[in-house]
Amino acid sequence: MKSSKIASWVRISRKIHRKVALPAFICFFIIAFTGLLLGWKKHTGGVLLPDTQRGISTEPSTWLSVDSLYQLAAEVLNDSVSTSLSPEISRIDMRPPKGIAKFIFKHHYWEIQLDCTTGEALQIARRNSDLIERIHDGSIIDNWLNIKGSPFKLLYISLAGLSLLSFIITGIFLYFGAKWVKRVRDR
Repeated sequence: MKSSKIASWVRISRKIHRKVALPAFICFFIIAFTGLLLGWKKHTGGVLLPDTQRGISTEPSTWLSVDSLYQLAAEVLNDSVSTSLSPEISRIDMRPPKGIAKFIFKHHYWEIQLDCTTGEALQIARRNSDLIERIHDGSIIDNWLNIKGSPFKLLYISLAGLSLLSFIITGIFLYFGAKWVKRVRDR
């Protein structure tokens, strides 16, 4: 391949690299910072993710029904946090080795941990890691605007992924292109 052809590819790569840089920097900074926080969430002493408590029994035959536990979690949410928060459940995280159930709600970041045997509230805490996760993947915009189907999340992740791929490809041309041009010219 001629050095002028290689040099042309290097110039095109440099232009693409430069154009993608600023928007990609913003996305990559957000993704990197929130990813770092998410990687450390279990090691923050309950700041990002509430520590998991222990119930009195790990034997499921002694536990209350899931429906009873849900009713108790909704009451605790209403009595201890706010009557204006929705009790709609996103998920229930059962921890048999610890004898507890974590109730994570759909429309806010509160978590209630109940002892599966007694139904006693062992912990009421905010799950800041869920907020950080939504920022990390871009779904916070879809949630904020109440958009179904997560179109912003898909756009954000697609643009971030394509930007990273373009950085890798153009970076390879920038790194090796100069060496190829020099090698062809030196012949």
